[in-house]
Amino acid sequence: MPKRYPLNTFAISPEKSLKTLVENRNAYTLANCELNIYETHQHSTLVPLTFTDFVVTSMLRGKKIMHLFDKPGFDYIPGETVLVPAYVTMQIDFPEASAQTPTQCIALTIDNNKIQQTLQFLNERYPRSSTEYWQFHSNHYHFLNNIELAQTINKLTSICSDSGIGKDILADLALQELIVRIIQTQHLSLADEADINSNNPLSFITGYIKANINEKIEVAHLSAQACMSKATFYRMFKREYGISPLEYIAQERIKKAKNLLKNPYMSVTAVCYECGFSDLNYFVRMFKSIEGITPKQYQLNNLPQQF
Repeated sequence: MPKRYPLNTFAISPEKSLKTLVENRNAYTLANCELNIYETHQHSTLVPLTFTDFVVTSMLRGKKIMHLFDKPGFDYIPGETVLVPAYVTMQIDFPEASAQTPTQCIALTIDNNKIQQTLQFLNERYPRSSTEYWQFHSNHYHFLNNIELAQTINKLTSICSDSGIGKDILADLALQELIVRIIQTQHLSLADEADINSNNPLSFITGYIKANINEKIEVAHLSAQACMSKATFYRMFKREYGISPLEYIAQERIKKAKNLLKNPYMSVTAVCYECGFSDLNYFVRMFKSIEGITPKQYQLNNLPQQF
């Protein structure tokens, strides 16, 4: 299971202050956004929720089953974020909610004008490496929080729930950062579909990395393949995906290692070299830093039942 980064939680509302046991709401309204904190204290099914603005939702406690876009419901737990367009209705199940184990989530609505202003600013000042524009991708609406996205959402919720003077100014700056982090996270998800035959230079590079993940890959070679200087390539890659080329290569190597480790007959050493690592100790350290456990522990955790 890929590593996810849960957000900071809020104190659960005292029972006497609850207005309802299902999706009890506390709100903090600012000039260009509104932070809604929802709690549910009893089992419920197909609870509808609709917003008139684009909304970023993140789970803080417990579990939901989310139904969106006429697609099958999916589990929604802490460490995950879901994006919902304006006027789209969510249908939500709360299979485990109770007075002892309430669910808690945030729904951060963002004014459309603020989104468009930020996208225009990004496209004018920080154009992408291809002819494509900075924009939200509607098909990539559910993803795990990486550490940067989690830190940005935590910063914004802290600003919104604070009583300090000038928090609208700080919130606007944090909103810009959040929009960038979301799009970078979506681009990273889209990179999984990258094709080495793509006309987009960075999509070509991510496709090239996947196709050659068991080989030695140097940033200088990648920048030459992208027809960019090393400095420009590094800057454009990190702007697009929110991580460096070396971090991306490491993540792809670990992703391949996880697939290979599901074979109980394959040794950790063999997996190490098959994934392009030249040092077993470094492979183990890298795997643990990303997954939180050693390769051997991961393999044992994923043994087929007959073993």
